[in-house]
Amino acid sequence: MPMARDNDSRCEDPSPGWCKDPSPCWSAGLTLTLSRRDNGTVLSRRDHHGPLLVQKALYPEGREVCHLLLLHPPGGLVSGDALTLDLTLEADSHLLLTTPGAGKWYRCETGSASQTLRARLARGAILEWLPQENILFDGCDARLGMTVTLENGALFMGLEMLCLGRRAGGERFDRGRVTLDSRVLTPEGTLWREQGAIIGGSPWMMADAGLGGHGVTGTLMVAGVEIDPEWLEVCRRIPVADGLRTGVTRLPRMLLARALGHDSETLRHWLRALWQALRPLVAGRTGVLPRIWNT
Repeated sequence: MPMARDNDSRCEDPSPGWCKDPSPCWSAGLTLTLSRRDNGTVLSRRDHHGPLLVQKALYPEGREVCHLLLLHPPGGLVSGDALTLDLTLEADSHLLLTTPGAGKWYRCETGSASQTLRARLARGAILEWLPQENILFDGCDARLGMTVTLENGALFMGLEMLCLGRRAGGERFDRGRVTLDSRVLTPEGTLWREQGAIIGGSPWMMADAGLGGHGVTGTLMVAGVEIDPEWLEVCRRIPVADGLRTGVTRLPRMLLARALGHDSETLRHWLRALWQALRPLVAGRTGVLPRIWNT
């Protein structure tokens, strides 16, 4: 059951992880280790503090792939909240991690809220990081960070969606800030590094070189393997609904797909179709949608 909290509560000190009043402001962390044992992937370590946790491991595809649901019982983040997720995937393990619903980032008045993913993948490990969309309320101050470290032979598939404002209610993202920092590291050096910020109400949100008036963005990343040119063609053959702007790019040991849209459902459908098409090619497994996505 979600923990009750006043969504308009404010933290007196905006620094992540510290709050004079623990009721409106939470620091939470989760550390997971996945191991390969007896021809299957097991959750061998699970430590957490604060309201961030997973329930038992699920195996809808058999023992080789462990499915986990990331749970944040408060249901949203306010000023001062800081979520940190540390993942270690040992050699040849395979984890699919998703969330039961959209993440909500409420209006911030006194400081930012943050979410940080740190993942380390050993040789032959596969991580599918497939959270549902982030809904960024008008006036929020959100910081999203991701660092994925891949040993040679490891594979990362990541999906991210940002909804700027509560689109269903007609809310726009006229003020606030979203700060993004993502990187993928390998033994040979940095494979990918991207930093950026979306400023509510800025000209960039309407500019053709920016968001072009779109309120929903999405990215699908495949990293750690050589990308067959045919995979790119498979992606480009997936139908694109009216109103979506999409692009798929092949980079050294990476594939990057991006989209801009006006509603989350249309963009979500395209990204998930991409994942379903790519998963058999890059991970050797059928792209069956997690059951929680249908609830």
